[in-house]
Amino acid sequence: MKYPILTSLRHKGKVIELDTAREMVVLLGINGDVIGSLSWDFVIDQILTYRKVSVQKEVRSEPRISLAFRVRYNSPEGPRFESRAGGIGGGGLFIESQTPLPVGTRLAMEFSLPEKSEEWMPAKGTVAWVCPKADQYTFSPGMGIRFTEIAENVRDRIHELVKAIQNIDQAA
Repeated sequence: MKYPILTSLRHKGKVIELDTAREMVVLLGINGDVIGSLSWDFVIDQILTYRKVSVQKEVRSEPRISLAFRVRYNSPEGPRFESRAGGIGGGGLFIESQTPLPVGTRLAMEFSLPEKSEEWMPAKGTVAWVCPKADQYTFSPGMGIRFTEIAENVRDRIHELVKAIQNIDQAA
């Protein structure tokens, strides 16, 4: 299916073609020449990347902090990974990953907070959102994890850490 661009001043006369057989979006020039194409996966990832900012602000119910620490995780049917987390709050954490798992994936994980890096704390969570590439809000691609099971004492330690770092930031 071809859709002519009629109202965009910068691109008037060009055509967007949806190639359903190859799942591609193709941009055609005024003379019908192919300017470029993108896979549907890429287009969807871009939409989700920019959409997650507003969704993230709407659904986060607890304060969080940017903090680098180690995390190990796996999905029920997947291999075990070790990575770096880039932020945490009482509701979840952000795992840095070049290949984030799909939204809705359930994870078993354990993480080690900087003040006691030898102690690993277990939790379970679900991938709530994915950032396929670094942007102005995340410095690394990865995935936001919402905790689904976490011991109360572990959540309390997270709350204490968040509050302590926020107090340090406010004092500075």
